[in-house]
Parts: sequence; structure tokens; C-alpha cells
Amino acid sequence: MGGTYGKSRRPVVEVGAHVVYRGQAWQVAALQGQQVYLLQEDGAEMSLLLGRLFADPSFEVVGAQAPDTVPQWGLFETVPLAAQQRALAWLPHIREVETGWPHREGSHEGQAMRPEHDPERWTLAQRDAAKAKELTALGFTRVTRTTVERMRHAYRKQGLWGLVDKRTVPAQGRHPTGYADERVVAAVLEALRRQRGRSKGRLKGLQVLVGQILEDTHGRGVVEMPSRSSFYRLVNVLADPAERPGRPARTATAPARASSAPAVLRPGEQVQIDTTRMDIMAVLEDGSLGRPELTLAIDVATRSILAAVLRPHSTKAVDAALLLAEMAVPHPARPAWPKALPSVAGRGAL
Repeated sequence: MGGTYGKSRRPVVEVGAHVVYRGQAWQVAALQGQQVYLLQEDGAEMSLLLGRLFADPSFEVVGAQAPDTVPQWGLFETVPLAAQQRALAWLPHIREVETGWPHREGSHEGQAMRPEHDPERWTLAQRDAAKAKELTALGFTRVTRTTVERMRHAYRKQGLWGLVDKRTVPAQGRHPTGYADERVVAAVLEALRRQRGRSKGRLKGLQVLVGQILEDTHGRGVVEMPSRSSFYRLVNVLADPAERPGRPARTATAPARASSAPAVLRPGEQVQIDTTRMDIMAVLEDGSLGRPELTLAIDVATRSILAAVLRPHSTKAVDAALLLAEMAVPHPARPAWPKALPSVAGRGAL
């Protein structure tokens, strides 16, 4: 029982492949669009979206091997010796949970696979739990099933470096963004780019926008958002100080800047367009929840709203064109409206 691979040796989810979902082994019975149908040996069946399958923390293609990564020995040697020894102590245990063998292929002669770590008999979640009990008995502190699962995922992504306790890394060797997920960093930069030139708003609104960008790019629940404090620290590192969201307003004692804008006296002489993300949650067309974005065209002289466009996501150039069209042709003057309405609107116009 195992997964299949393409030319890049990466696991492929296709009909006949065996996968792990919610800690249980399933076989892919059918694929239809974004829907996958799973089947167990006892006849149990399930259908769900592929995105939901991939987002499950226990998901894996059975038989898939962790990709070979270049050992980051330069970074590994910068941590204290005790941290190096701890990572090396974790290494055979992680390999045993993944494959059933504590060492790489080719060194199994004269060894017997321990029953509690046999991949053919136990699910990955069960092997994680068995390893947690074993490590606790060996004297490892605060080791649970989720600890073993987290260490496995770190080893898959970063190799031996993933098993190092990052708290022991010297501060001068760290990146300004720390150990934040690169996908979260990219989403924060994209959110800051979208808000450039607009009202800065609040950090809470920026956090919601980053969550929407991550969901649109990687799928719902695939990338975990950092905690609020970690997110705020990340924004402080990435944002331009002059455009940082949540920046306090200038106090009344600060010198006022002389205004060079000419006075606007006539209706239609100057129109300002502004976009803001509304502080409400709405049900979007696909059934998901989100914060819509409102774009307004305001006449400066009369302070009246000339047109408005409400978008479920970020406003685009076509929405600005629609806004101009609504300003040029008011609703009562459009062909689809009753003939009586344009005359009424004409009598009330200036």
C-alpha cells in the first residue's frame, strides 16, 4: 500500500492511492473536480473537498518519503552543543515513526521492526502516540502526541535544522521577520501594498485582509495565522513607519501644516474617491464570510455621495470605471427605468 509519484518524485493523490485523513488510512476511490471520494477497508466511505483533505494536519500520502534536503550544517553549528545533541537524539525517533526504522535504508540488516511502529499495522497518529509514551519513559520532558507530530512536520520541511530548538539560536543570526511562515510574510506584504495610498485603518482590519489573502492563495485553513502579538510584531518589521496601520494621529500641539489646496465652491468642481474596508461581516456569494470593501465618490463642495460600489473583496480598476459610469448616468436617467422617473429627477435637479 503506497502513494504514487510523478517525475519529480513528489506524492500524487490519484485514484487508487492511499492517504491519511483524520489519523485514519483511506483509499482514493474517485476524483471529480474538487471533490474526492475516500473508502476504507471496512466499507466506510466519505466525500469531501480536496482543499479540506490537504488542510488536515494528519494528511499524507501513505508510503511517501520526506524529500532529501541539504543539511544546514552552517546554521546547525551556531547553536549550543546541548541543542545539537537534542536534535540528533530526536532524529532516529522521527525516522522510526515515519518509516518504522530508526535508520536510513540500507542499514536494516540484523534489525527487527518494533511492532508498535509498524506502518502496516498502525496509523500515523497511533505511531505518534506510541512514540510520545516511549520518549516520556526515556526521560524526555513534556512530550505529547502533538509534540511528535510537530517535530515530524518540522523535519520534513527543514531536515535536521527543523529539530533544533530555535530559542537557542543566537539573536544576531535571526532574520528580521524571525521564524514567521514565508507565506504569511508574503501575504502581509501584499496587504500593505493594497492599502498603500489609502487611509491606514487599524491593525485588526489588516489582519483580516491578510487572512483573506492567505485563503485565496493557499485555500481555507492551509496556512495558520500567527497570534495577534506575533502578527503585530511582523507588521512593525515589514511596514513603512509612515504608512504603518494603527499609527497614532498627530496631537493638537503639533504644528499644523499649511493647506495649499484651493477652495472648492461649485458642485462637481472636485470629486474625491476613497475606499474603506467595512467593519462588518457579510455572507459572500460562495457562502463564505468576509468583510466587503466600499468605494465612494464624494462631491467636495456639497459633501454629497455621488456614487458607491460595494465589493466582496478588494476593489479593482473595473470597479472604478463602474463608479465613474454611475456618476455620469444617475439611476433615474437610465434606459431601464420608467419614463416618469427621469422627468421627476429633472424637475428636482439644480
